[in-house]
Amino acid sequence: MRQIVLDTETTGLSAENGDRIIEIGCVELLNRKLTGNNLHFYVNPERDSHEDALKVHGISNEFLRDKPKFSAIADELLEYLRDAELIIHNAPFDISFLNKELERLGRPPLNTFIGEVTDSLVMAKEMFPGKRNGLDALCDRLGVDNSGRTLHGALLDAELLADVYINMTRGQDALIMELGALEGEGSVVVQVDFSRFELPVLRANEQEAQAHETVLADIDKACKGKTVWRQLQAA
Repeated sequence: MRQIVLDTETTGLSAENGDRIIEIGCVELLNRKLTGNNLHFYVNPERDSHEDALKVHGISNEFLRDKPKFSAIADELLEYLRDAELIIHNAPFDISFLNKELERLGRPPLNTFIGEVTDSLVMAKEMFPGKRNGLDALCDRLGVDNSGRTLHGALLDAELLADVYINMTRGQDALIMELGALEGEGSVVVQVDFSRFELPVLRANEQEAQAHETVLADIDKACKGKTVWRQLQAA
């Protein structure tokens, strides 16, 4: 299962009103593991960023002057995204900008190239109703280190979101993982057979065993000798 965590930075908030993409960051997950096969572009938007947007991303208009236009990177981006599931925080925002850039080039919308889109903001709102669910808040809540995030950056934010997404969907250390592609209407699930492994047995030492007996005795006393384990011992 190939997933791409995607984020963009833009000149402003409205693609319909002429704002443009200035940065695209993509992080690849294969079977829920980071591969390192990431993609990153700075893009010349052919216009200046709004002052408020500059305060968010800190990418100056001068820095973007010699960067490639979206038309120059479109084919590489679409080939990289082809047939993948996209994971985006507040997906309608980024998708609207990408679709507008494709429309300018006379290309079909993004959904004709990719598999599906998962909005991690929608997921977070369902998991943590009534709480702040911005990327920084989720990093703090889920123990993801975002100390290097002083300004928004598409690649850094995509990397952080990948960690957040993995944490929100069981984590990478789950014993049963969904692998491979869909077959018909059901997904292929691989279950780890632990009978093939020799697992160490860690037994309690004398002090730990005595502490355990003390706790059991206290519970038994509170139950007036009617605890199940005492009845089984008597039988």
